[in-house]
Amino acid sequence: MVTQEAVLKALEAVIDPELGLNIVELGLIYGVTVNDQNEVFVTMTLSARGCPLHASMTNGVENVIKRMDGVNGVRVDVVWDPPWTPDRIAPETKKRMGFR
Repeated sequence: MVTQEAVLKALEAVIDPELGLNIVELGLIYGVTVNDQNEVFVTMTLSARGCPLHASMTNGVENVIKRMDGVNGVRVDVVWDPPWTPDRIAPETKKRMGFR
């Protein structure tokens, strides 16, 4: 069975090329749902609305999840509300980056 935790772990392989950090620790993933048919639904955002890497980021998410054993489908929805801010970055990542 595919789990939310396993999906989030797999998504750590998707790196935001502008910031050089994975999308999970950046707080770009707003939600992951796995239904009874092992279909995965991801709600995410990007760090900027006009991000030129929109397609490559969502394709990266889809591809990582599709490679997981047992996954029967993937849907990625990019949302802009609530807007992303650096406050969503994981606390340990903020420390590594020198944020206080």
